[in-house]
Amino acid sequence: MIVTILYYLLTAAVAALLVWNIVKSRKWQDEILYVIVLIPFLLRLLRLK
Repeated sequence: MIVTILYYLLTAAVAALLVWNIVKSRKWQDEILYVIVLIPFLLRLLRLK
């Protein structure tokens, strides 16, 4: 149970960092790349895998 909670907290932290990078990014190519990387993390947080 503890491992699962830590896993979701780590996934949420990485997703938050990716969203922060999307906000700070100036180039649209980088924003697209961040969104592509962010999708699996959001799916895991929503437990859709």
